[in-house]
Amino acid sequence: MKHIYLDNAATTATDPEVVDAMLPYFSEYYGNPSSIYSFSRKVKAAVEDARNIIASFIGANSKEIVFTSGGSESDNFALKGIAFANKQKGNSIITSSIEHHAVINPCKFLEKLGYEVIYLPVDSNGLINPDNVKNAITEKTILISVMHANNEVGTIQPIAEIGKIARENKIYFHTDAVQTFGHIPVNVDDLNVDLLSMSAHKLYGPKGIGALYIRKGTKITSLIHGGDQERKRRASTENVPAIVGFGKAVEIANTNMNNVAKRQTILRDKFINTIFDKIKDIQLNGHPTKRLPNNINISFKGIEGESIMLNLDMEGISASTGSACSSSSLKPSHVLLALGLSHELAHGSLRLSLGKHTKAEDIDYVIQVLPKVVEKLRAMSPLYKK
Repeated sequence: MKHIYLDNAATTATDPEVVDAMLPYFSEYYGNPSSIYSFSRKVKAAVEDARNIIASFIGANSKEIVFTSGGSESDNFALKGIAFANKQKGNSIITSSIEHHAVINPCKFLEKLGYEVIYLPVDSNGLINPDNVKNAITEKTILISVMHANNEVGTIQPIAEIGKIARENKIYFHTDAVQTFGHIPVNVDDLNVDLLSMSAHKLYGPKGIGALYIRKGTKITSLIHGGDQERKRRASTENVPAIVGFGKAVEIANTNMNNVAKRQTILRDKFINTIFDKIKDIQLNGHPTKRLPNNINISFKGIEGESIMLNLDMEGISASTGSACSSSSLKPSHVLLALGLSHELAHGSLRLSLGKHTKAEDIDYVIQVLPKVVEKLRAMSPLYKK
């Protein structure tokens, strides 16, 4: 049966070149990079080469890159690390109402410890207003955390403008760039960020490896204590094969990112324009132009997104209703509710996220199948009235 994978925002296939780069570090060059004997020097060098590649990709110094287990750890490290290290200065954190759960849940955790968290609203397109950030700042504000682009609706935030406000007020600024890193340009100086979260498996690298950019001079507390790895920022023996794979994935992205983004934007817009001609009573979620090149999020009146997803699965199409981290929840997306959607429309959402291997014929096939699925489900739905 045909299989079309359109859930690349959840995870991507590990590139064969990445796998090849990783393989020697499982059984041939397996030494601990922290060891000082000659056998481990090549391993240590491989880790530092990957660190240099990633740092260069975002305009950072290699000493500012700390490897983690992924985006969630990076987000937790940024929020809790800054909060704990700067509690004498203040206890207030500013974030948005549409952040990933890897930011939302650490914020809730910090609230239980006595920290104040201000969740700023977004407009109907999912954009945060920088003026709202500026107005929320108090003398107790120690951190602002706003994601670069939303994982569900793809809206790209005015990070550089928000970062400028943070810098003018001498407040640390963190952005979760897990969805943008390797897909659109990310430069830490252009964005005015002090901390930036990354994850390898969103750009055809291995799962279980990520990184946090920490600008030099940032006062932050480590979360994992033990050895002296990662310049004493993150204890634990380095995951060398994954780090090497991460570096290779970034190296590949550096050569083809712009071309992939252009092709995905064409396919994305073709799908959106065509499907709105074929299906009535639907709504595009997220900003129409300020969105990730590979993101499509649409709500269908009168039917549930999960039913659409399951029917597409039977036709060989893998899609989602939103974040993979909350796919088991029956609650409507907090992101879509924050955009002002009703519970009914929020439950009726479908996210398609294209990959670098997505072809025009794949999109054509989905355009052919989806209207039939929607028509069938609406015919059975007591909620849908023509």
